[in-house]
Amino acid sequence: MYNSMIRGYMQTKLPKQSVLCYLHMLYYGLEANNYTFPPLIKACTILVPCESRLIGRLVHAHLVIFGFGDDPFVISALIEFYSLIHDMGTARKVFESSLNRDMVMWTAMVDGYGKMGDVTNARELFEKMPERNVISWSAIMAAYSRVSDFKEVLCLFRRMQEVGTTPNESVLVSVITACAHFVAIAQGIWVHSYAKRYNVESNPVLATALVDMYSKSGYIESALSVFEGIANKDAGAWNAMISGVAMNGDARKSLQLFDEMVKNGTQPTERTFVAVLTACTHARMVKEGLKLFEQMNSSYGVNPRLEHYACVVDLLGRSGKVEEAETFIEEKMGGVGGGDANVWGALLGSCRIYGNVEVGNRVWKKLTDMGVADCGTHILSYNIYKEAGWDVEAMRVRNKVTVGGMKKKPGCSVIEVDGVVEEFLASGFGHPQTQEIHKTLDSFSKMMNLDKHQHGIYVIPVVE
Repeated sequence: MYNSMIRGYMQTKLPKQSVLCYLHMLYYGLEANNYTFPPLIKACTILVPCESRLIGRLVHAHLVIFGFGDDPFVISALIEFYSLIHDMGTARKVFESSLNRDMVMWTAMVDGYGKMGDVTNARELFEKMPERNVISWSAIMAAYSRVSDFKEVLCLFRRMQEVGTTPNESVLVSVITACAHFVAIAQGIWVHSYAKRYNVESNPVLATALVDMYSKSGYIESALSVFEGIANKDAGAWNAMISGVAMNGDARKSLQLFDEMVKNGTQPTERTFVAVLTACTHARMVKEGLKLFEQMNSSYGVNPRLEHYACVVDLLGRSGKVEEAETFIEEKMGGVGGGDANVWGALLGSCRIYGNVEVGNRVWKKLTDMGVADCGTHILSYNIYKEAGWDVEAMRVRNKVTVGGMKKKPGCSVIEVDGVVEEFLASGFGHPQTQEIHKTLDSFSKMMNLDKHQHGIYVIPVVE
């Protein structure tokens, strides 16, 4: 009865009552068993942080004293507890002290390291696992997804298919997220068809990931189709669709979806306003964007954060209102740090577009005073000065780049060929077919020069 009550309090998010129930049980002289500690440890994970650490460790001491220090269910719960309080050192000690490590323990360790962003240790344990199930694969793929190593997510998915493990919804979400990042639409469509076949397309998290993937790939009608099929749309689904429509150039549709979201009774979140403000930026809808920003707190109870202020700065800057953007940062952003490198950098980009060297000069000095001017910032400033005829200032910036040995991060492009994602870096030679690619490009250049039309039009012959 006490075990049932401890579990019941834990499941209804009343962790303190679980602990008090356990103490009450001990007070009446009843002995704990191996069914007592797993829910009790889980209850400790949902206590407030300071209580969680102290009480969880005391429970750990109790279970060792009572002789349950090697029970697999108890050990798994302990590993989960220590990973949730970001103490993977103790979790590893608990894991290595166990003589009967089962798949659940191995997976808990992989998942724990993954949640900490430590893919090195997570992968090391994953490769050492005596056997794996779909949850193990899901844990390692989620780990790589958290650190944005989406290429490895797709590689792991291919390995998982090769060994014949059937993916679950969590795996499919990781794969779809990776496909969205690489615009690997062919593989994404395959995953979608798989989800339809096994009737898991209706999962809200999976459906939201599909909306995001189709939007980023430019398949907006497919994104809308998936979105409309979600029975109970949460804020995440609305945010994905609003953002997706915006990135495909239909700002009016984004605002229309925002209005529908509010009428539907779904509370807009911080991400919602980032999406609609970004839509206004792309469409140069300054009036609408500023109105939404002002309504965030007064009408919807959402406090503006740094990213929302950054959106307004970008909105003003891209619309040519560079001076207003500068004033906005100085006057409105004092409470959120006075603008960071990204905000000032966005304004510097607008100064380059509109040739505003006066504001650009002030922004450049601001960034150098903050000590956050990177190579891209230097190049932007050099171009602003050079195009305005400020040759002395331009040369000064160029010398800083040369003396500092700065190098711009190379651009990257990705294509999908026969379901395989190919990644190319600017001026890079890492691709296994680099020589063949360059030979082909050289041959095209020669053809273009040989077949130059008399009116200056290049004719490229068909190559079989």
